[in-house]
Amino acid sequence: MSCELTSLITPDTTIKVSSTLDKSVGKKYLIDDNSETCWTSQQGLPQHIQLVFSELVIPKRIFFTFQGGFVGTQCALYVDSEVEGGNRWKNWTYIYPEDVNRRQSFDLPTLDHDSGIRSLKLVFEQSSDFFGRITVYDLKIEGTVISLA
Repeated sequence: MSCELTSLITPDTTIKVSSTLDKSVGKKYLIDDNSETCWTSQQGLPQHIQLVFSELVIPKRIFFTFQGGFVGTQCALYVDSEVEGGNRWKNWTYIYPEDVNRRQSFDLPTLDHDSGIRSLKLVFEQSSDFFGRITVYDLKIEGTVISLA
């Protein structure tokens, strides 16, 4: 396992979102590296982004670029905790993005276990928008990939 941080979101990563305002602001725009495109949720809280990685990973840092006025100002991060009968989500940490347009980064705490995770869910519990909409122009997650070889 390398100590160098790498992007954990790859073309094989599955992304699910709680809602999308319309097709022009869909989930594919979260990770397209285009500052002109974004994902926008419908109104109402909570909203979430769920990522399923193709390999076991250890996230170390997360980056967001929000649209000011539509920021998820309180975000709970959940990790999968596989148990018999399906996945159960375990609260890992909270992050508190500012209501600004610039890129923000958050260092993540050490996982309870070093065997890695397969899924991560970002739950926006509060929004700077009165109606609870969230707009994200860019999402990146860095960390380490657990080699299964």
